[in-house]
Amino acid sequence: MSDTVIKVENVSKLYRLGEVGTGTLSHDLNRWWHRVRGKEDPYLKIGQTNDRTKKGESDYAWALKDVSFEVKRGEVLGIIGRNGAGKSTLLKILSRVTTPTEGQIKIKGRVASLLEVGTGFNPELTGRDNIYLNGAILGMRKWEIDRKFDEIVAFAEVERYIDTPVKRYSSGMYVRLAFAVAAHLEPEILIVDEVLAVGDAEFQKKCLGKMQDVSKGGRTVLFVSHHIASVTRLCRSALWMQNGQAKDFGQAYQICSHYIANGSGALSRREWQVKDAPGNEWVKLICVESLVDGKQTESVDIESKVEINIVYQVLKGGKVLIPNIHLFSEDGTLMFISHDWHSGWRKKPKTSGIYKTTFLLPGNFFSEGRITVKVAMGTYKPFEAHFEVADTIAFTIVEDESEETSRGDYAGHLPGIIRPLIATETKKLDG
Repeated sequence: MSDTVIKVENVSKLYRLGEVGTGTLSHDLNRWWHRVRGKEDPYLKIGQTNDRTKKGESDYAWALKDVSFEVKRGEVLGIIGRNGAGKSTLLKILSRVTTPTEGQIKIKGRVASLLEVGTGFNPELTGRDNIYLNGAILGMRKWEIDRKFDEIVAFAEVERYIDTPVKRYSSGMYVRLAFAVAAHLEPEILIVDEVLAVGDAEFQKKCLGKMQDVSKGGRTVLFVSHHIASVTRLCRSALWMQNGQAKDFGQAYQICSHYIANGSGALSRREWQVKDAPGNEWVKLICVESLVDGKQTESVDIESKVEINIVYQVLKGGKVLIPNIHLFSEDGTLMFISHDWHSGWRKKPKTSGIYKTTFLLPGNFFSEGRITVKVAMGTYKPFEAHFEVADTIAFTIVEDESEETSRGDYAGHLPGIIRPLIATETKKLDG
C-alpha cells in the first residue's frame, strides 16, 4: 500500500556461535556448492531458537526467525523485549548494516539510524565535520545541512566543543550530537536504539519530544527501549520480540501491558483455592480483581474509574480485620495506601464467612503508566498481619490522544505519578 513505508516479510537471521563462517573448510565448501546450485544453505536447518538463558545443542542460533510486520508513514513503532530478544539485530537489518539470512524487507524513504554510541561518526573528525559527513551519507546537500546546522548544535548543547574531535567527547556528548544529527537532517524514517539511556533525564525528555515532532511531521520512527513508560507515551503501536520472534504486535499500551504482565505475573484478576490461599488460621485471601465498568481489563483509560475488589474468607470469628491496598507506580514508588475504614466494620469483629471489600479509584487521577497492587490484611491495637501479597494484580493507565475528548489542554503527558483533575475557578478581578 502507498502509505506503508516498511514491510518486513518472514525475516530471519542465522549466526554461528563463537566462530566466523562454518568453522571448517569442508562445511564452507558444502555451503558454497549449495549456493551455486541455487539451493538452500544446508546449515540453516540446524539452527536453534535464540534463548540466551538455555544451553543449546547446536553451534547455530536464529537471532531472528520469521519476523513479519508493516509500518505506516508517520507511525511511531515501539520495539520491546528482554535483552537478547533480537531487537538490535532487527534494527541493524532495517538500517542495512547487515543482511537477513532469509526473508525480505521493503523500505520506502531515506533512513537515519542511531544504533549505538558513535554509530556513523569518525572519531578523528570534529563535531562540525561529522555533522556534514552524516548529512552527506543521508544524501543531503551542503546547503540543506547549513540550514539545519545551528539547530543541531543548539539541540545537542555542544557548541563549545563543536570543533573538537569527537574522540574526546564523553559518551553523553556523543549521543547528544548523534541524536541531534539523526533527528534534524529530515530522514523519512528515524531508527533509534536504546542509546538514549546514556543521556541524562533532561536530554531524554528532549529526545522524546523531538521524536514526537518528527512523527507529527509525517515521518516514521522506530524506537527500541526498555523504559516502558516512554514507549506507551511516544508510540501508538508496539512490537514485542521474544527469543528472536515477533510474539505480539498491536496497540502500544496493550502490548506493553501484556509484556509487563508476562514478566511480573500480575494480571487484572488473581484467585486462590482456600487450602493454597495466602493467610493464616483466621483469614484467607480468595480473590483480587480490577474492574472498569464492571469488566476486567489490564488497560484503563485515564478518565475511567477503577474498582478493586478483594474477596476473603474469615475462618475464625472474633478479629477486627481491616483489608488494605498498596499502589505502586511503574518504577516501584509507593503511591499511597488505602484501608477499609467503613464505619460498620471499623471496630466490629467479623464472624466467619466470605466477605468482599471494594476500593473505588477515581478517574482523571493517575498519570499514564503501569500500576501494581499489593494486598494486605491486618488487625490493629494490637497490630497483627494476617497476609501481605505483593504484585497481586496490575493495570496500565493509558490516554488515547487520537480521540476527540473534553479534556482540552489538560490532555497530554504530564510529569508525576498522579495528575488529578481538580476543581479550579478563574475570575477577572478588574471588572
